[in-house]
Amino acid sequence: MTFDISRRTLLRGGLGVATTGTLLGLASSAQAVGDPETPAGTAGGPPSDSAGGTPAGPGTPAGPAGGPPADAEIYGVPTVNPLIEQRADPCITHPVAGMYYFTGSVPEYDRIVVRGASTIAGLATASESVIWRRPASGRMAGHIWAPELHRIDNRWYIYFAAGDSDDVFRVRMYVLESTLADPRDPAGWVLRGQIATEWDSFSLDATTFEHAGRRYLVWAQSEPEIAVNSSLYIAEMSSPWALAGKPVRLTTPTRNWEIRGYRVNEGAAVIVRNGRVFLTFSASATDARYCMGLLTASENADLLDRASWVKTPDPIFVTNEQTGQYGPGHNTFTVAEDGVTDVLVYHARDYRDIAGDPLYDPNRHTRVQKLYWHHDGTPLFGIPVGTGGPIVRLTPADARSAFVRQSAFVVRVDTDVRELADSQFRFVPGFAGDGTESIGSVAYPDRYLRVVGDTVRIDPFEAGDAYAGQTSFRRIPRGKGVTLQVAGDGNTYLRHDSGTLTTGPLSGARTTFLLS
Repeated sequence: MTFDISRRTLLRGGLGVATTGTLLGLASSAQAVGDPETPAGTAGGPPSDSAGGTPAGPGTPAGPAGGPPADAEIYGVPTVNPLIEQRADPCITHPVAGMYYFTGSVPEYDRIVVRGASTIAGLATASESVIWRRPASGRMAGHIWAPELHRIDNRWYIYFAAGDSDDVFRVRMYVLESTLADPRDPAGWVLRGQIATEWDSFSLDATTFEHAGRRYLVWAQSEPEIAVNSSLYIAEMSSPWALAGKPVRLTTPTRNWEIRGYRVNEGAAVIVRNGRVFLTFSASATDARYCMGLLTASENADLLDRASWVKTPDPIFVTNEQTGQYGPGHNTFTVAEDGVTDVLVYHARDYRDIAGDPLYDPNRHTRVQKLYWHHDGTPLFGIPVGTGGPIVRLTPADARSAFVRQSAFVVRVDTDVRELADSQFRFVPGFAGDGTESIGSVAYPDRYLRVVGDTVRIDPFEAGDAYAGQTSFRRIPRGKGVTLQVAGDGNTYLRHDSGTLTTGPLSGARTTFLLS
């Protein structure tokens, strides 16, 4: 049987089966590393890490001639946060003919917009074109949600969800097509119609990808007789607006982090790397409980076989109180201007508490940050990083597979670091002034590397000369890396010693750090 169910009245339940397990390992090579520039700070207090951030990419100042590159070049992703205000469910395309294009949900849920720029950072200020508006009444005249822009066979397609005027939550999936080269031109867009699925029920968040010569659609839908708000489905496509066969249910919300407020799996995105197909999705209510999960399949597997997919047991991207980023999710992926650095695109709010229905709170903002990869080939999402300048990781030159990281606020050197944010830092103007730099923690933005005796830890900011001297360093290029001299003591440097980060005299590779 078929029937309509709104997102607000769907039954809650735990029926349906989701695959679980662990990710398989696969070796991958480490990326190149280098050295920084410093953003501006604020006199009389902790550095501001730069107001609005430092865009990375073409035009970023280089590091010393023959030495490591600047921090912004190493990070490779704009640090403006948010990148675009009041645009939820963001989609940034891979570059097409030198242009990035953006679309996303507007707070009014009444139209579809597209903007374009030659850089990701340029999207922040690019003009926006309305390429389609909902009709005044009838079909598709309700909520307009989550447009995604895709280039297929030299044509543009936008997949979006729309409700009806008499029931804004009678949401179904639709497709627009344009044969023009520029998707910002409204004249090119033609409605191809609704995507017909197995059931005429609540459906949304369509995304498409091609793999091994076959094109797939992944979407969220309320399947009749399964008491959840939405599950995720996949099917092969016969055309950019039609399915070739029956859908396969990939995952149903059953875990605690998937059923908070609403029982939701939605907002899928796909990235293929390192011999595997990674499919992210979002879960729970659209407030601070919103978060992201991950499904993984081998690139050689039958993607239409649910047994090919493994669900990571825990969420992989969640609200972070320290950085003040709430409800991160509904992501897409793009690649930075270097053509190599993967970029996570997502929305989040800057506050937890919401008056009324979070669906109508307008301040889900578009954000971007670097997506990292573990040496086993799996993605490291880390935390929503918040505001600040370029982010780097430090690797001792005598331990090329290890990273400097904090644990319980003590700084050490570890291999196999999966807690990405614990190994992420920002160089900022030093508290001691006079050309020094301090090193801030991304995971704890109010804490900085501090040398007390031969112990290195991350401590909260304190006023005073003692703290300033213990948290300030001189960064000196050394080959493709840097040494970090303790301010005020020309004979003392940060030093790696068998997994411990300590201090000592200059000592070749032990006191040289590579930045990545």
